[in-house]
Amino acid sequence: MRILKFGGTSLATAERMKALYQIAKSDNRQIIVLSAVSGTTNALVEISSAFQQDKKEVADSIIKELRSKYDAFIQELFTTKEGLENGKELIDYHFKLINSFSGQQSTHIEEKVILAQGELLSTTLFYFYLTEIGVKSRLLPALDFMKIDEDNEPDIDFIRENLQELLDKDEECQLFITQGFICRNSFGEIDNLRRGGSDYTASLIGAAIQADEVQIWTDIDGMHNNDPRVVNGTKPIEHISFNEAAELAYFGAKILHPQSVFPAQRYNVPVKILDTLDPSAPGTTISAEGTIKGGVRAIAAKDGITAINIHSSRMLLAYGFLRRVFEIFERYKTPIDMITTSEVAISLTIDETKHLEDIKKELEDFGEVELDYDQTIICVVGDFSSSTHGYTSRVLDAVKHLPVRMISYGGSEYNISLLVNTADKVEALKSLHNRLF
Repeated sequence: MRILKFGGTSLATAERMKALYQIAKSDNRQIIVLSAVSGTTNALVEISSAFQQDKKEVADSIIKELRSKYDAFIQELFTTKEGLENGKELIDYHFKLINSFSGQQSTHIEEKVILAQGELLSTTLFYFYLTEIGVKSRLLPALDFMKIDEDNEPDIDFIRENLQELLDKDEECQLFITQGFICRNSFGEIDNLRRGGSDYTASLIGAAIQADEVQIWTDIDGMHNNDPRVVNGTKPIEHISFNEAAELAYFGAKILHPQSVFPAQRYNVPVKILDTLDPSAPGTTISAEGTIKGGVRAIAAKDGITAINIHSSRMLLAYGFLRRVFEIFERYKTPIDMITTSEVAISLTIDETKHLEDIKKELEDFGEVELDYDQTIICVVGDFSSSTHGYTSRVLDAVKHLPVRMISYGGSEYNISLLVNTADKVEALKSLHNRLF
């Protein structure tokens, strides 16, 4: 069985939604995972925010605009009276539900319910379209099998057991459709996967049922060796390892969320990144065998980074100091991206600044704290194991004309990370590309 995930841009118009079946058409059993139609989730976030701020007129305006978009969408999607009626009834139901939260005391629970409507709409519309053209398919409600535990981690055993039961109910069906992103939490409430969204859903499903492969269909022809938006002459990578793909995704390659790689990696299910606008393109295959010994594979950049430097003479010859520093970040559930240390200082970076002021205040108990905003992590990914040589000097030589705030090397065999001012990011990417490729 194959898992095919299609993102919002693949559903941006009715014509694109119709084209999905031509891509997915196969004699093999398949599960199609859909995101919300492009722009829907952002609109639902704005609606929820307006409800929380008791801005009813703002919410009503956004709802009206979104409803108008879907009214036009079904006019293009369906050609029969029955199809149009089904589409209109579906839209009526979901927008009535969204409107029902107006004037209430909105909490994160209501917010999650509102955000779930996008995927519930897109999957049912696609199911109705397939029914209209005579293609047998079945809707698999993600809320019936996708679950996270009290730590917000997926319950693979629960997913496997309940999804397999749903698949076994219709052994003759070849095509199943389900929602990405949404799930239930440990209390049974509607929730979402947050990290990786629909990509994560597809990977979890593939891992749970040991699929032959997971296909991530998007609007680019694979994972490129640099950012094609700012660097000329980039190329898609034909084959890459799970470890390298995870490093690239975490450090800025927007095409794939890093969390979505891990379930497939753990259960050794290959992942392919393919282009809905050019289905014949080979794309990128991610698997355990993708590593090329002794070589640079790609460069990525992660913006929105804040560097924190803690200078303290108490570090000198002291044990337990780092643990106490890390405990502060743990309490505030703030992950650390990079870290370097000296005898009397620690430099580290974060991209989540929600609790930055509180963190800074607690760190000041240890010593002097300095913050650098508007930083970018440049990540060079490849095989940098102890048996290789020369690549570090080439990386540093490429950026010798730029101020580098931090360097991280040795923590992973797959990346060299540099911290630079965001203003220098594009120059760093171009210079590294010219030097390394």
